[in-house]
Amino acid sequence: MRLLLDTHAFPWFITADAKLSQVAEQAIRDVTNTPLLSIASGWEIAIKVTRGRLPLPQPLDQFIPHHLQSDQIAVLPIELQHAYGLVRLPLHHRDPFDRLLISQALSEDIPIVSTDSVFDAYPVKRLW
Repeated sequence: MRLLLDTHAFPWFITADAKLSQVAEQAIRDVTNTPLLSIASGWEIAIKVTRGRLPLPQPLDQFIPHHLQSDQIAVLPIELQHAYGLVRLPLHHRDPFDRLLISQALSEDIPIVSTDSVFDAYPVKRLW
């Protein structure tokens, strides 16, 4: 099964942060699953690094590729269909990155790994 990681789930997973639930960690580690990191999350992480809100031990362009490879996380590109899906989403959530992740999860028919319970207002499966 493919799993879309919410932006916070990626660094929490790779740093073994206790904030990541056991259910989420087990799902990501399960070799029968394919965890995915959206390009939108890469963009959001870059913004957080630039603003000093997410310190990294390596430059971003080394950190993300290293962990994608070592933790066997695939990249989910942003397709036009994902953008089109945004216009059909009610405004339960105003964060543009989260809205894009929700649209991607719905369009791709995959669950999203997230602590954000606002996602439950949408017809998307959330693992946590």
